[in-house]
Amino acid sequence: MQTPNDIRVQNWGELNELVFRDSWSERLGRYRSPFAFRGLSDASYDLKTSLIRLGHAPDVTQRLEPVILRNFQKYAHRNTGQNDSIWNWLAIAAHHGLPTRLLDWTNSPHIAMHFATIELTRYDKDGVIWCADQHQIRRQYLPVALRHALERESAAVFTVDILYRLADSLEAFDHLSQIPFVIFLEPPALDERIVNQFALFSMMSSPTARLNDWMMQHPDTFRRIIIPAELKWEVRDKLDQMNITERILFPGLDGLSNWLRRYYSPKHKLE
Repeated sequence: MQTPNDIRVQNWGELNELVFRDSWSERLGRYRSPFAFRGLSDASYDLKTSLIRLGHAPDVTQRLEPVILRNFQKYAHRNTGQNDSIWNWLAIAAHHGLPTRLLDWTNSPHIAMHFATIELTRYDKDGVIWCADQHQIRRQYLPVALRHALERESAAVFTVDILYRLADSLEAFDHLSQIPFVIFLEPPALDERIVNQFALFSMMSSPTARLNDWMMQHPDTFRRIIIPAELKWEVRDKLDQMNITERILFPGLDGLSNWLRRYYSPKHKLE
């Protein structure tokens, strides 16, 4: 896909300048970026959730969401020991690969670069980093009750606890406003993977909504940085030197093995 907010970089220096652009905060007197980042290995990919990717019609998706989550809770309880809010369960489920309406983001632009260059089979395709302006979304497009809840907590993003005080179910959340909206949710620190990836989730007020459609209707909330296919190897090699790798972002033997497999793959076979 293409958007009017696409910026195609030419080199590593331009890429780094752009991901940190607009980070200066006059109010804080510090560099604090308002953006959340999502890296994808193919610039044609949209922001489709794993729930939508199941491929059902919208009415089926609407009915299926609580069924999937209910069954996850029923069978996962003995492994997680969780017995609290729907939002904690939803974060746990998404973290372990259950199809949900949540979408993965990160506060780190370099981690987004990692995910834009992780798939070696896509090195013939341009990559992309979606940059979502959380401050603009919060100021201009968040329902009043949600915005006031963040202000009371002096918080920039939602936690499962803050969200639970506003809505104790998915249905209640969806009815907080008649106008479609999106929030960013900081997941509980379930394990090192969430912590190391500086993780965030986005969540829309409908299980059938696509965030890229919403953003196209609100073009002041995002930009997309296009990483040309011919630049990917340089980005990848420099990220490896910075220790932004599967070994760090996916702690454990699986992450270590995936890093070594990719690191020692011959470049000529992938061109």
